[in-house]
Amino acid sequence: MTKSELAEHISQVQKLSKGSAGLLLDTVFDCMLQALSRDERIEIRGFGSFETRHYRAHKGRNPRTGTSVEVKAKRLPYFKVGKELRHRIATALATTRELPALDTATPIISAVGTGAGRN
Repeated sequence: MTKSELAEHISQVQKLSKGSAGLLLDTVFDCMLQALSRDERIEIRGFGSFETRHYRAHKGRNPRTGTSVEVKAKRLPYFKVGKELRHRIATALATTRELPALDTATPIISAVGTGAGRN
């Protein structure tokens, strides 16, 4: 699902214009971005939590050439899935996992025991 699809869904469910739903999403994402840039943790109960993780500088290796390179310290966003979301996804996968439908127009014949490939 893309941001525009999410805005459209919000506009339909909450009876808002698409512009208002898009503005609402932009506001939420801006608030989250500002909080993460201040190293604040964001927790949405039942969904998960966002935080920034700090990684120190270290020596790495260029996989193509094998030469040693210096990797700079960095700060990256990290998302941890909440228990309820994890459970709901696992339950949904267990109930919706189906085998693909067989094409009945093309019969599946096993070559075992049919004499195929024998002279």
